[in-house]
Amino acid sequence: MIFEVEAHETADGGSLFKPLGAEPLPSILVLHGSEGGDSGWSHLKAMWLAQYGFNTYPLNYSVEGSPWHAGNIVDVDLARTQNALHYLREEVSLGKKVGIYGFSRGAEHALLLASLMAKESVRKDLPDAIAVHSPTDTVAGPFRPKNHSAISPELNSPLSPAAWRWKGSSKDILLGTPIKIERYQGPVFISHGTADTIWSCQRSRNLEVRLRAAGHSPEIHYYDGQGHTLDKASNSIQQKRLVAFFKAKLSS
Repeated sequence: MIFEVEAHETADGGSLFKPLGAEPLPSILVLHGSEGGDSGWSHLKAMWLAQYGFNTYPLNYSVEGSPWHAGNIVDVDLARTQNALHYLREEVSLGKKVGIYGFSRGAEHALLLASLMAKESVRKDLPDAIAVHSPTDTVAGPFRPKNHSAISPELNSPLSPAAWRWKGSSKDILLGTPIKIERYQGPVFISHGTADTIWSCQRSRNLEVRLRAAGHSPEIHYYDGQGHTLDKASNSIQQKRLVAFFKAKLSS
């Protein structure tokens, strides 16, 4: 079933997309990549997911961004993302389940936050399902669009600010720190193009190995010959898989 979608403004000036005619519904927090939250891509993804019966919230977490400037991923406070999950569960979905979908840096963001929350047993706000595309298995460095790189030497020096902050500190989530998503006990969906030249597909394979070694059964999809983003044919398959995953994991 395809729903009509209505847009609402959130308290922080963001956008919340809600399907019309069915309440309450599960929600999905959408996390953008280095293209930034004002580029519109995460909003398009959120609107598309909302048509299938999910409240969706594309969180703009990049710093000092605009429609003409992607914004920095530097010293991003992960507590704001946790608060967004809490908002979706308590005020939007009214106790229904909440998932996260992230792409590239948004995938890193989603996996890192879930691993940290699981480590500290922050169960109330933990997402009920996580889907990521083109993730990394280790924490990446800070990103500034003018450098157009998350791995340039000047950004990854010990004196450079970190990409992420948790509980007021970045010391345990600096560049190269493994993202221990195996701590998370919920369902995980991972997809990656095998020809990705930005973040190698091996990063997803490493995540898969760790998850399976810990007794988890992640849903994994590798797209042969695809890069960091998917072509139209592969993206069509990916979209169907994403909707099926979230319907199965969030609707019960």
